[in-house]
Amino acid sequence: MTLTTPLVEVDNRTERERAIDEWLPVTSSRNAKWWYSAFHNVTAMVGAGVLSLPYAMSELGWGPGVSVMVISWVVTLYTLWQMVEMHEMVPGKRFDRYHELGQHAFGEKLGLYIVVPQQLIVEVGVNIVYMVTGGKSLKKFHDLVCNDNCKDIKLTYFIMIFASVHFVLSHLPNFNSISGVSLAAAVMSLSYSIIAWSASVAKGVQPDVQYGYKASTTAGKVFSFFSALGDVAFAYAGHNVVLEIQATIPSTPEKPSKGPMWIGVVVAYIVVAICYFPVAIIGYWIFGNEVSDNILISLEKPTWLIAMANLFVVIHVIGSYQIYAMPVFDMIETVLVKNMNFAPSFTLRFITRNLYVALTMFIGICFPFFGGLLGFFGGFAFAPTTYFLPCIMWLTLYKPNKWSLSWIANWVCIILGVALMIVSPIGGLRQIIIEAKDYEFFS
Repeated sequence: MTLTTPLVEVDNRTERERAIDEWLPVTSSRNAKWWYSAFHNVTAMVGAGVLSLPYAMSELGWGPGVSVMVISWVVTLYTLWQMVEMHEMVPGKRFDRYHELGQHAFGEKLGLYIVVPQQLIVEVGVNIVYMVTGGKSLKKFHDLVCNDNCKDIKLTYFIMIFASVHFVLSHLPNFNSISGVSLAAAVMSLSYSIIAWSASVAKGVQPDVQYGYKASTTAGKVFSFFSALGDVAFAYAGHNVVLEIQATIPSTPEKPSKGPMWIGVVVAYIVVAICYFPVAIIGYWIFGNEVSDNILISLEKPTWLIAMANLFVVIHVIGSYQIYAMPVFDMIETVLVKNMNFAPSFTLRFITRNLYVALTMFIGICFPFFGGLLGFFGGFAFAPTTYFLPCIMWLTLYKPNKWSLSWIANWVCIILGVALMIVSPIGGLRQIIIEAKDYEFFS
């Protein structure tokens, strides 16, 4: 007599491995709903960079500017869809982290070497930039509210004030526990985007507005164009945390996690469009090429509204910092617990996370011009992780037929992405060279 065994998802993990997985931030709680993924994605994607979009538009011009924004939106939505699909392409297994998918596509060793450095550059880089952004926005809020009646406080101290929040929030154990912070952040990003474009509309088109390129030399125009391409491209960089977000959604063979995740992603992308397009287009339309690289600076009045928008930016950046820090915490804790055999404990988490927050704070204080540097380094890491790594993985794993629609679409994305990776650091490097004379350490 033969016994037929039903096909069940086999759990081959040892007791210790299971305990570790239940402790690590990415895999510990899998009861998220689709709307969690929506606001996590909005928080991850809409950076304070949305406020510099009108400036990027002024360096690109009307035609190219709108085209680049639309193409980026479409391409990144497509690569995001690929990642959501690939999360459970092997039955009974989930790729909970970007590098696990990389290892599946390129092999154990190579996958790690390709994905982890890029993912770390993006996540740690974004965290440092957000330290500075948070500090700067707090300082702006303080200066606006004070109206020159207060003692001038250095940016350094504002970065410390901003970091103090993270010394507390970083101890929330996993993605689901920061969903409240993330929701607040997503609402804020929508709010300050609306303030930015509606205040512009209220101000009306400036009397002597011009839409030509500001740079007078050909070289100047070309380099500005390159650097603006980078700015727009990085506006869509939520892919580094997408698998980690999907890992928090429950999954069964009948109802895989990609269903709710994809609904969340689409909602997030609609919100992203509502944030980005009006700000970029209206901001440029009102101020032309005189627009500042942060549209809130161009607006100036009404003071209370701009002060409020700056405060919203601070709250949003608090959420974003946490979303990008979580996968880094996960990597650090995985290495400590699995490779170095530390026991999973609160103390371990307390020490490592505080050290990480302190490190990002310290670098932010030393290099307050880090955003300029990110335009340069970011090009090497943002472009691949967002634009073409998913496509290369897709081609490697699914092997679509030559010249089929899928094959062509992926190659188009790869070519665009590689071009972007080459071009944007060039623009970013020139930006650094021009601005380096004004750079101050410990400003």
